[in-house]
Amino acid sequence: MYTVYILNNGRNKNYIGCTENLAKRISKHNHGGSRYTRNKGPWKIIYQEAYSSKAEALKRERQIKSYKGGGAFKKLVNT
Repeated sequence: MYTVYILNNGRNKNYIGCTENLAKRISKHNHGGSRYTRNKGPWKIIYQEAYSSKAEALKRERQIKSYKGGGAFKKLVNT
């Protein structure tokens, strides 16, 4: 099972990612294991979706990233 997730650091920064182990990945983000999120946390999950295949999850991750924080993105995280 793969999870597409959106993190927020409480200071108007979001991170969109995909992983097979969400708990382990969040821990990595919050402990400096990811270059983009290092020193910008703490990160909290604000949205997640589950997929049975990696290909589906990566496709959805790219789709969410294409929203670029616009109306579709805001609608997604505010549901």
